[in-house]
Amino acid sequence: MTNNKKTIAHRNLFRVVSAVALSACVVGGIGACGTPVPQPSRQSASAQVTPSVTVEQARRIENQIYACVHQADQKKDVHALQTRLSGPELAIRSAQLQIEKSSKKSDPRMTIPRSIRQRVVPINSDWPRSIFVITSTTADQQSGRLLVFNQQKAHDNYRLWGLVRLFSGIRLPQFEVPSIGSKQGTAQDSGLVMTPQQAVRLYARAMQQADKTIPAKIEKDQFLTSLGDLESSVQKGVAANAGSQSQVFTPDVSDLKIMRSADGGDLVVARIDSVWMRSAGEGRQAQPASDAEKALFGGQKATSSIRVRYVNVVALYVPPAAKNATVRAVGAEREPVEAKAL
Repeated sequence: MTNNKKTIAHRNLFRVVSAVALSACVVGGIGACGTPVPQPSRQSASAQVTPSVTVEQARRIENQIYACVHQADQKKDVHALQTRLSGPELAIRSAQLQIEKSSKKSDPRMTIPRSIRQRVVPINSDWPRSIFVITSTTADQQSGRLLVFNQQKAHDNYRLWGLVRLFSGIRLPQFEVPSIGSKQGTAQDSGLVMTPQQAVRLYARAMQQADKTIPAKIEKDQFLTSLGDLESSVQKGVAANAGSQSQVFTPDVSDLKIMRSADGGDLVVARIDSVWMRSAGEGRQAQPASDAEKALFGGQKATSSIRVRYVNVVALYVPPAAKNATVRAVGAEREPVEAKAL
């Protein structure tokens, strides 16, 4: 085969295997949908695309990170997390350990199931690189998790960058050739209903108005529904006491983790920070609204206003461009990380 023909073959192969390893319909995926597992094409097998990380290497990476998390959990040691966690998961788990230590209550949401349903490794040769992993349900039947392990530079350790709990009954995009891997996407990927960057910005806007009408290109989901219900409930209380509340959601579109799906779509994991301001009526004190907020608030003296910072992580499926195509979330995580009297 000439060099030109080899180059064309490799390019074609990259298109074939550019997919996310997160299917609810393949063996080892979540649930059973009756869809047969797609087989690698002859072209895929002959070209022998090599993943950037082998399955065995991925397992070692995961086990090292799990060991670090377990040790930190046992000792309630936030600093121990910094060696193998990063991004939104470092902020969220640090807050969760602080909350557990203060409240003396364990948080079942912190459980990371060790049973892996599906794993996708990157086939790109540059950095940063991400491994996406889908876990099984937990022993107490909590939903599976989507984990994102990220390596920022060539000689860095992989770190657990993000974790979201998958929505109940959700159908994930399909990965075509699990034995090879997946091509990572970019924030500006084209050919989709919108770019990943645009999708994250629009979803943040949907969060902002979750108690109202959300944008037409975003599907209503469990997370948006719960946000809207919470805001409406709190609004009744603050209005009855002549108080006020507001939330501002700010997406971090500079650091998106993206994998291509078999149909040409993208699975996008993003951090969206939010600030929740609440003010009580005249002569009243603004108090924490949950046990987690109370634990973070600690011994501060309550005043008429409180500011609570949250870290939200969302996983969005952005489909190929088509009539009536919409962006849908497949999982989300939300955690207060600071509560402060103003």
